[in-house]
Amino acid sequence: MPPESERRDTVPLTGSGRGSASRGTVLVTDSGRGSAIACLRSLGRGGWRVVATDSSPSSVGFHSRYVAHHAVYPNPEHAPDAFVACLLGLAHEQKVDLVLPVTDAAILPLAGAAASFEGVCRLAIPEPAALRMVTDKQQTLELADRLGIPVPKTRLVTTVDEARDAIATLGFPVVLKPGVSRLYRTHAGIEAFSVSYADTRARLDLEMGRLEGRCAVLLQQYVPGVGCGVELLADRGRCLVLFQHRRLREVPFTGGASSFRESVAVDPTLREYTERLVQALGWTGLAMVEFRLGEQGAVLMEINGRVWGSLPLAVHSGVDFPNRLAELLLEGPPSPDAPVDTRYRIGLRSRNLPLDMVWIGSVLAGKRRYPFLRQPARLEAVTAFLGLFNPRYRLDVQSRDDPKPGLAELPAIVRNLSSKVKRVG
Repeated sequence: MPPESERRDTVPLTGSGRGSASRGTVLVTDSGRGSAIACLRSLGRGGWRVVATDSSPSSVGFHSRYVAHHAVYPNPEHAPDAFVACLLGLAHEQKVDLVLPVTDAAILPLAGAAASFEGVCRLAIPEPAALRMVTDKQQTLELADRLGIPVPKTRLVTTVDEARDAIATLGFPVVLKPGVSRLYRTHAGIEAFSVSYADTRARLDLEMGRLEGRCAVLLQQYVPGVGCGVELLADRGRCLVLFQHRRLREVPFTGGASSFRESVAVDPTLREYTERLVQALGWTGLAMVEFRLGEQGAVLMEINGRVWGSLPLAVHSGVDFPNRLAELLLEGPPSPDAPVDTRYRIGLRSRNLPLDMVWIGSVLAGKRRYPFLRQPARLEAVTAFLGLFNPRYRLDVQSRDDPKPGLAELPAIVRNLSSKVKRVG
């Protein structure tokens, strides 16, 4: 076992799933994230033995009552080879049946070393060609265009001059979307990129200048509207389970991670678009297809080929995606004639408490970075704050059934709130 690991063994808990803790062992990465904690709980309740892993020794997921063992691995963004070696060692030591990587930072090095895990355990990672397609945003948009799915007007640029030329076609405002969210350089680490916006020539030059020479950029027409995600579990291009949510608040306001969202019925048009994409990709596993709904209808924004941040909402609503994924990969698919499962509670709301506190704080701060965006009123922030005490709304991490992760998260919320408000305000 690599020296970075820390171990804690407890008595595995058995949930209400089809079997008991002997169903198998599932290792989950990035256990401090709300989406990963939803996986830990879902799998534990389903009767799987759960191994929680993270690069931080203080990962709040380690406190979950559903965790039978936990370990710390090297940060994959800085030491991908050591990260892979650590997980491979854990797979042998803990007799792991399935590794569930939660973030792109974990998926990319594991995908590059998939052969090392053959005969040891399964990796919850899609086929290489499908993964490359959704990781490269330009390829995703080209696929959607071939399938007749609307996408924002986009130009691929690599330099400031090319971006200036593209503005003649696109107009302001524009989104500067790096071609990849994370670039994996074999044995060297992972470089992360973030989306930015420009509404003037000066802002365009500044933002594009930061990316020139580092990666290609999708310069994209800004599409106003409401963000919606269609989440799914698929087997070789066949959707098995579908769920949809709409975003009520995002951090930052321009369009980022959802801090507060609501389950809604699956829209027939979005379902059709999603099923076309999944079939064309031959996708197996979990994914979220993100759309924006505006005056011109729905347009595809991107495909997240991994566990998505708002997964806790789906689980709260009755869609047990992590357990269903483990069943698919370790116990086999359902009957070929089984209908797509779209049964869940509609109208349920859930929040990421740290992010929602950032949203509230940044609205109260009143900073306005982009004039072309509607700035939420301070009264909306006050209303959101009062909503924190509404018992009808669920929380991603805080749980009566499993309280320790939520309690462990509270000090971090207090420490990080001020700095994040300044950054996103």
